[in-house]
Amino acid sequence: MSQESMDAAQPPTTVRDRRFSFMVVSGVLTVVLAVAAMTIPVPYVVESPGPAINTIGQLNGKDIITVSGRESFPATTGTLDLTTVHMTGGLPDSQIRFADAVVSWLTPSHTVYPAELIYAPGTSQEAVNSENSAAMTGSQDNATAAALTVLGIEYESNLSVASIPADGAASGILKPDDVLLTIDGRKIAKLQDIQEVLAQGEGASVDIAVRREGAEKTLTLTPKLGAEGKYLLGIALQNTFKFPFDVKFALDNIGGPSAGMMFALGIMDKLTPGELTGGKHFAGTGTIDPAGNVGAIGGIAQKMVGAQNAGAEYFLAPGANCQDVVGHIPNGLEVFKVNTLKEAYDAVSSIGSGKDSTALPRCE
Repeated sequence: MSQESMDAAQPPTTVRDRRFSFMVVSGVLTVVLAVAAMTIPVPYVVESPGPAINTIGQLNGKDIITVSGRESFPATTGTLDLTTVHMTGGLPDSQIRFADAVVSWLTPSHTVYPAELIYAPGTSQEAVNSENSAAMTGSQDNATAAALTVLGIEYESNLSVASIPADGAASGILKPDDVLLTIDGRKIAKLQDIQEVLAQGEGASVDIAVRREGAEKTLTLTPKLGAEGKYLLGIALQNTFKFPFDVKFALDNIGGPSAGMMFALGIMDKLTPGELTGGKHFAGTGTIDPAGNVGAIGGIAQKMVGAQNAGAEYFLAPGANCQDVVGHIPNGLEVFKVNTLKEAYDAVSSIGSGKDSTALPRCE
């Protein structure tokens, strides 16, 4: 074949150059799109193990729990860790990238949720922080009340007004922080006292005695029929307490109600002589009410990992969370089921004193 024939059989140089340029441009675009896809914000929330904090220890040189006005006892060598969950993403001012979500999906100790399952649309970080701070303050008050209840120490407890919707029956009559004393002459000790009087009255006006800014006054209001067929005052309630001594907590940047049980155990250890823990390392989680009932919390799988990372040997879990505990217990961590503060205290005391723990309840 002649040289002329061979040259004619080959594609022109310009065609090859165009194909090469197209491939280069396509490759660059693919890389750019891939990078963009990995860096754009996505509407997910990631739960990961947070720090564990010893409630009978110190933070920044200060005791986490301080008792004044009553004999208390110095910190012991053991540990009663409250456990936490670190949450990222899902808020307009706090978002994660797609790459972060992928890494969390592949990390066993992380859980990824669609943001709408955790936060209402438009919720801000400031609103979340405010709510968590209020919940933490409430859990500390409840923890103090629960600890004193179990130890048999008397204190004053009342229901007070937390908030009043604008369309509620009490709007313009009651005020936030009003302490509710009586309703139609009946002492108000619990929500049921109010509900029973309203039900008996079938919508009739009631006289409510309150304590406002140190003075007592009686106010009259007419309840409204609620969507469920019950007469309501249209107020949100909260427990308020008057304790015979002061219990203070030195803890910042931690929010929510789930530390209640561990705070209560820490208070009980402070108020009783000797080492409750026997020098052992305990951790746990659970809400607490003034009567000492332990309630369910979120993120328990991450909290158990956080406890293990901190060196805990034993973990106290709310009975209501058992289905989330089974199958997620880290190696080397013994987990015990508790439904009340008394059960939690007895478990720690038993293990701390060296008794056999095999008979203690566990999640199954």
